[in-house]
Amino acid sequence: MFISVAHAAETAAAHAEEVSFFANPESWVAITWVIVVALLARPVYKALTAGLDSRRDKIKEKLDEAERLRDEAQQLLAAYQKKQKEAMAEAEGIVATAKAEAQRLATQAAADLDELVKRREQQALDRITQAEAEATMEVRNKAVEIAMEATKKLIADNLSKDKAAELIDAAIKDLPGRLH
Repeated sequence: MFISVAHAAETAAAHAEEVSFFANPESWVAITWVIVVALLARPVYKALTAGLDSRRDKIKEKLDEAERLRDEAQQLLAAYQKKQKEAMAEAEGIVATAKAEAQRLATQAAADLDELVKRREQQALDRITQAEAEATMEVRNKAVEIAMEATKKLIADNLSKDKAAELIDAAIKDLPGRLH
């Protein structure tokens, strides 16, 4: 019996505390909160989505701008690489031309040097020949001079005055024929 009285007391207390849903103020606060949230949810959702859409558009614009700049940078890089390759090819051409020109100039210089050496050698040979001719002429002239002196001395020593006068007269007569 003790249990049934306790049970009855408990059941009565549970029914006494049980108030109707609409009579409870916490229920009205919950209903009001749901209505306010429902009324504010649409404008807040629109504002949030508009803000997010705006941010998304700005990010998309920045990404598009970054991609455009990247494409421009790649085009500029390709253009500069092409110019660099062209410049390298031109530089290699200039170097090849310079090497060929240097080789040609070296060959020309060697040919010019050979020609100069031959000319100098010929000039030296010509001078030697001229010096030999002059030396021969000097020797001949000296020999003639010595022979003349010896002949004069012999003639002067061995020739009489009459014979000398005859020879002088004959040489004078012969002189006009020898001058012409």
